[in-house]
Amino acid sequence: MPAFEYEALDVAGRSKRGVVSADTARQARLELRRLSLTPVRVSAPREERRGRLGGRAAPRVGAGDLVAVTRQLAVLLSAATPLEEALNAVALQTDKSGVRSRMLAVRERVTEGWRFADALGEDPKSFSPLYRAVIAAGEASGDLGGVLDRLATMLEKNRSMRNKALAALIYPAVLAFVAGGVVIALMTGVVPKIVEQFDTFNAQLPLITRIVVGVSSFLGSYGLILAAGIIIAGVAFWRAMRVPAFKRQVDARMLAIPILGNLLRGLDGARFARTLSTLVAGGAPFLDSLKGAQRTVSNDYIRERLDGAITMVGEGASLAGALRRANVLPSMMTHMVAAGERAGEVPAMLDKAALQLEEEFDTASTVALRLLEPAIIVMMGGVVMAIVAAIMLPILRLNSLVSG
Repeated sequence: MPAFEYEALDVAGRSKRGVVSADTARQARLELRRLSLTPVRVSAPREERRGRLGGRAAPRVGAGDLVAVTRQLAVLLSAATPLEEALNAVALQTDKSGVRSRMLAVRERVTEGWRFADALGEDPKSFSPLYRAVIAAGEASGDLGGVLDRLATMLEKNRSMRNKALAALIYPAVLAFVAGGVVIALMTGVVPKIVEQFDTFNAQLPLITRIVVGVSSFLGSYGLILAAGIIIAGVAFWRAMRVPAFKRQVDARMLAIPILGNLLRGLDGARFARTLSTLVAGGAPFLDSLKGAQRTVSNDYIRERLDGAITMVGEGASLAGALRRANVLPSMMTHMVAAGERAGEVPAMLDKAALQLEEEFDTASTVALRLLEPAIIVMMGGVVMAIVAAIMLPILRLNSLVSG
């Protein structure tokens, strides 16, 4: 039976929102009146809404909304709330119509007898295969509330790590862009006008002045061509990164860069450990958990090496030994996995490894940002000082000639 979303007034005139099950909108209104409610708005079933929207599905649930929905469901289910009521409550308390319609659609399927994970599968863009696999494992183990709680924690940690990684890259990039813009403005707008004053004198200009004038002339004549070439090269590189073989080679070379390579290993290692711990603790089969955790790794070279590790585990090898042979994740994580296997507490040790790697990434990225900011400022100051010196030296020389 379809689920209708409604807004109605009770006998005291207070506004109420909720969901009522009925075959048609008319029956939904009759059911509301039977409950002493005056219907104000009754939405159409999901299929009719899609028809009016030209076949378009509900908007995708964003990453932040997914974390909030998962955490709210975990709290409600842990309090022994039935799944249908929990989905209804989560749908009604969100202010975003797309999230509300998606959760009501999932609730409708669950009410019809579908498994929760299968109902989520109708929107694979919002709920990834990994997300649905964790839900399915929770349903099979009978501890859906606890699994959702661990899943929400994993999503929060992964999102936090991703945001920190982006912040670590965006801030110095913006600072370098602004610094480069200032230098280009000086070279193309200020230097040529000042150099024009020196053309009336036939004196030999200092070397630094000739260098700055040459660079300024080059930018003035070929600046647009150079900018177009940089843009074309960037687009070509972006398209090449969509080719698996090329991206794998680039990812492998990035891991070989000092400092940056260790940061990337730690970032993917933390994500892999956190996801694997969540899946194993949720009751998913170990090999399926490994494959699910592997999909969260962003570096293609690491992901390819983990293929061999998963094969070795499937053949009976220990996880620590397989990861050690892969040699792409931090060694600290491998040692902690080995300790977890000896103690029979692999999920707990994976959680500790993820936490340790996340703290190391936070520390390293913070130090790198604190060092990079003054480095860019000093570099910019050096370039500006060179430009000022290139302008002032001829002026001082001319003054000495006039006074002499």
